[in-house]
Amino acid sequence: MSSMLLRLLGEDIQFETIMQPDLGLIYADPVQIQQIVMNIAINARDAMPNGGKLTVETANVDLDKNYVGRHQPVKEGPYVMLAISDNGIGMDATVQAHLFEPFFTTKEKGKGTGLGLSTVYGIVKQSNGFIWVYSELEKGTTFKIYLPRVEGGNIQAATDVKLEQGLCGSETVLVVEDKASMRALAARILRNRGYTVLEASDGKDALNVTQGHTGEIHLVITDVIMPGMSGKDLVSELKVARPNIKSLYVSGYTDNAIVHHGVLDSNVAFLQKPFSVDGLLRKVREVIDS
Repeated sequence: MSSMLLRLLGEDIQFETIMQPDLGLIYADPVQIQQIVMNIAINARDAMPNGGKLTVETANVDLDKNYVGRHQPVKEGPYVMLAISDNGIGMDATVQAHLFEPFFTTKEKGKGTGLGLSTVYGIVKQSNGFIWVYSELEKGTTFKIYLPRVEGGNIQAATDVKLEQGLCGSETVLVVEDKASMRALAARILRNRGYTVLEASDGKDALNVTQGHTGEIHLVITDVIMPGMSGKDLVSELKVARPNIKSLYVSGYTDNAIVHHGVLDSNVAFLQKPFSVDGLLRKVREVIDS
């Protein structure tokens, strides 16, 4: 995920990985583990508005009685630790106490949903793991995630898993996203898999781009909520001149929240941000081939 994270973080944040070479194996969904890293990295980026450093570490650890006694309800035993640290603005004890609650956010209105860390917490618990946060104001934050280590050699290493060739494509895709880092990330993922990609920063820009493109556009990937024109209104406009264009909506909100608030219909194609490489490619092929 390093190249993806570098794009996401920007040039003013230094990124470092410290990986244990003989790291143990865990039972977990690789896409969900990517979601954990992406969600925490996005929070870290926002906590370092003037730049800083993000460090991702992995290690084999054995949690003993002393540690367990101070960190209930952790159980003794062998774990794989994933630690993600930043040197940003940090958090006080009050914020830390509510950190994993759904819809809790310290960001101003429109800048965050409060679902990122609650999603992380849910994935960790689903994977039978534990998560702890260590933070001090103006000194940064570290999230430590402990996932049970699987002993024995009967499990195929995650490095043996490769993206299916079927996730490649040659179609033309329009990516509409007002956040430049997310737009560049999606475009790069798709281009690396053979797609022709057009980019636009908002609805008005997207209409201008499509008017200047003489070839077919097979799919538009658009953020649901953008300044000036919503993703839903953009798709409606595009279908006037290009009735066969297909659409994939992305948002930081969950699909249930989007539908519940009447922003989208329940039958549209939807992908939650932050998305993984595999998640985006699979959804794009699913929509184009439908």
